Amino acid sequence: MAAASYLRSEDQFLCSICLDLFTDPVTIPCGHNFCKNCITEHWDISDRCQCPMCKEAFTTRPDLRVNTFISEMVSQFRQSAQQKASSSSSSSSSSEQQVFKPGEVSCDVCTETKLKALKSCLVCLTSYCETHLEPHLTASSLKRHQLIDPVENLEDRMCPKHDKPLELFCKTDQTCVCMLCTVLDHKMHDVVPLKEGYEGKKAALGKKEARSEEMIQKRQLKIEEIKHSVDLSKKEADREVAEGVQVFTALKESVERNLNEFIQTIEGKQNMRMKRAEDFIKELEQEISQLKKRVAKVEHLSRSEDHLHLLQGFQSLNIQHPSPTKDWTKVSIPLSSYEGTVVRAVVQLEETLSQEMKKLIEADVRRVQKYAVNVTLDPNTAHPNIILSRDGKQVRDGDVENNLPDNRERFSDDICVLGKQSFSSGRFYFEVQVKGKTEWDLGVARESINRKGEITLSAEDGFWTIWLREGNKYGANDEPAVFLSLKSRPQKVGVFVDYEEGLVSFYDVDAAALIYSFTGCSFTEKLYPFFRPGVKCGRKNSAPLIISPVN
Repeated sequence: MAAASYLRSEDQFLCSICLDLFTDPVTIPCGHNFCKNCITEHWDISDRCQCPMCKEAFTTRPDLRVNTFISEMVSQFRQSAQQKASSSSSSSSSSEQQVFKPGEVSCDVCTETKLKALKSCLVCLTSYCETHLEPHLTASSLKRHQLIDPVENLEDRMCPKHDKPLELFCKTDQTCVCMLCTVLDHKMHDVVPLKEGYEGKKAALGKKEARSEEMIQKRQLKIEEIKHSVDLSKKEADREVAEGVQVFTALKESVERNLNEFIQTIEGKQNMRMKRAEDFIKELEQEISQLKKRVAKVEHLSRSEDHLHLLQGFQSLNIQHPSPTKDWTKVSIPLSSYEGTVVRAVVQLEETLSQEMKKLIEADVRRVQKYAVNVTLDPNTAHPNIILSRDGKQVRDGDVENNLPDNRERFSDDICVLGKQSFSSGRFYFEVQVKGKTEWDLGVARESINRKGEITLSAEDGFWTIWLREGNKYGANDEPAVFLSLKSRPQKVGVFVDYEEGLVSFYDVDAAALIYSFTGCSFTEKLYPFFRPGVKCGRKNSAPLIISPVN
């Protein structure tokens, strides 16, 4: 049994030259076996007659005769393999998994129940199920055919012009061609085997897929970033609404309270006057009543003809000495005077509003300070007259022009300098000490501003700045220019920019007051911090502008 099993091993019946089952097997003098055609062709192209296996050389080419024993054994093995394959195929064909389903490639040979194709042959241009694929796995002439995973429309793999398999790839025209195409239409073109073209394109597709995956990941990250920004924006909006509701509720309550106090004050004064008037009227009515009674007695007595009665009655009336009455000539109710009442109420309301505004600005300053950035001055942009500190944090007019290269970035006429850092998105904030200065300009500028010759500081020309002149005159370089009335002289100015919002705001840091805001700006370039220390006149305006750390 062991011997039988050994003899039936496929490895024993393979030709070492073609690596296929023996066809007309022959045995040469050294004892090794080969296909008759294989060994004959090998010796035809070789300059020596020797065994391909053991390298034993022969002086003359041996006569080759078919080894009938091995030939019969090969025939038996082939029949046994075919029967086994047929049995296995018959068993598997009944399996539900092998039955052709919509969307799958069916076997082109099956006539009754269409089975699922396992392979497609590019030579036969036919798709085979497991059963009908067997000859391609056993027959030596068919084993050389190229099998691929099952595909439909195999005719599309034939050259429409020459009816030959498309087995080459023209890199010049980037198209699949047949052998005849290389001789005729694609002569002198860079043509490679289909496999090589496939591998090249597959590698390119792999790179493209990797790039696409990278782009997808970046966009997914961007989506997450946008969602996160929206969440933060919503939280910030909710916080702003809550603060606004709180402030306006307080203002509303203050207005209502002041209105009630105002009304109560007016009504109180009016009630006092009405009470006084009522008291006067009551007193006057009492005197009128008494006088009327007196008049009635006098009139009655004056009609009497009795001498004694009249004299006695006259004495009782005491006409010559009447009862004292009040002098009403100087009594009056003056008109109500409410001058200043409304003004005082509004002033009180204004004080309340100022207090609430101060609280809001203080909170706003603390909020924007969270976006503080480290700004340093760029010596490559500094006007030749400018002196910068070694740490790049201070700038002042040196009164003497330095010999510096006139590079493209440098300001040539105006005593200005930009920060090294640029910003093209998000928010940023920095603070500058202006103490002791009588003239300065501060803010941000876009990258493409004019730096040569005399420049105009305006929003239209790419400068969003505020300024000080003559020690006490402030303004903003808006369109048109705006003159500012400040309650106090800022000693430290905070500059805040929201790129996407198009906002540039300036704060008096110590007073926690908003100086000015540019709103609705459209930023499309990089923005740089901008500094103009102003011209030095002796000791006047000699103090530097200092970029301060943000607390």
